[in-house]
Amino acid sequence: MTPEQTRAMVTVALMAAFADGLKDERERSRIKALAHRLSAEGLDVDAIYEDVLLRKPALASVTAPLVDDRNLSLYAYEMAVAVADADGVHTPAEGAFLDTLRDALKLPAAETKRALDDADAVAAAPSAPSARGTVAPTADQAQVDKRILDASITNAALELLPETLASMAILPLQVRMVYRIGQAHGFELDQGHIKEFIATLGVGLTGQYLEQFARKLLGGVLGSVLGGMGRTVGRQAASSGMAFATTWAIGQLAKQYYGGGRTLDAAKLKAAFTPLVQEGQTMISRYGPAIQERARSIDLRKLPQLITNS
Repeated sequence: MTPEQTRAMVTVALMAAFADGLKDERERSRIKALAHRLSAEGLDVDAIYEDVLLRKPALASVTAPLVDDRNLSLYAYEMAVAVADADGVHTPAEGAFLDTLRDALKLPAAETKRALDDADAVAAAPSAPSARGTVAPTADQAQVDKRILDASITNAALELLPETLASMAILPLQVRMVYRIGQAHGFELDQGHIKEFIATLGVGLTGQYLEQFARKLLGGVLGSVLGGMGRTVGRQAASSGMAFATTWAIGQLAKQYYGGGRTLDAAKLKAAFTPLVQEGQTMISRYGPAIQERARSIDLRKLPQLITNS
């Protein structure tokens, strides 16, 4: 991609993130920190972030570098859908943004509807029920550890796949994992509680998806998806590894939190998260073959079932 196309892609991603106002200050802070970190790697995302928030550019001007490339336009739309659906099925405000984006990119309504329907199906997969309460604890620590490892391997495998829809399933699978861990320790959690728990760790859902997308963008993976420059295998492996380590760390903290009767406070949870991510990163090479094998077995048409059955 050209520098102009890269900037347009990042701008669309950030506009999608803020399409519904993004009122959660923790999520805003995470995205701001991500913008600063990416700027240090050579992409001036800080300036794009400020432009989106303060000047609110028109989509027609933002997407101008993309419209002549059909593959790039469709990927930009799919990526925006994934950002909008990262924390659940898109809101009316996000839907209006996506309609405007579709028109700005000059994409056929039928094609974009398929992408939106597929993403909504993944976002709506029942990663946790709405009820809240307690259930009889059945925690078998070996089974809990296996669940955490399985979820980490699956999410690393999903991040090896180039399709946008694959990366979208990582977040609901993390929610599902926390739900199952809480249930094993006697807590019947709802989705709102689980998302709050994950946000407390500093791992916002929208920010996490944006970070996954940014790693692919910086690593040249989009070029492979779109038929341009070759994939930087090391960057893609790093992205997969981070999905493994983040999922593993969330699982370990959920085990500690619910196993201890939900007594850890937010500050202690957040402080413990980064060391656990680093520990998870040291485990990746051990499970590389399992991750590759899982990637080969994933059927993208059955992602909602994968979430529900995990």
